[in-house]
Amino acid sequence: MSETKYTKDHEWVRLDAGVATVGITDHAQNALGDVVFVDLPEVGRVVVANEPIAVVESVKAASDVYAPIAGKIVEVNAALADNPGTINSAPTTDGWFFKIETSDPGALDGLMDEATYAAYVDDLA
Repeated sequence: MSETKYTKDHEWVRLDAGVATVGITDHAQNALGDVVFVDLPEVGRVVVANEPIAVVESVKAASDVYAPIAGKIVEVNAALADNPGTINSAPTTDGWFFKIETSDPGALDGLMDEATYAAYVDDLA
């Protein structure tokens, strides 16, 4: 299994054979509360790193989800439309948002590993 990397905007990303799966972290879903809606990007859309490309809405707030790397959206988690609560119950597995195909395997090098992200979240408290 590939290593999970994290962004300062609380996205997680796993790269496997040039395709990165992206979702929000457990910390992010806890901060949002019960997720009630998700607006996913269109398959085929070309994105740049740090571009807002999805929206997650909860009973508390709406938040943008950013592309952690540049590339093309090749798949979205359509099951979230009918069951957005999966983001709360399984944020780092079944609650993934979209997949990005990248031509740069080193794109994740600038992102945080799990220990660095945990320290980052602790500093936010």
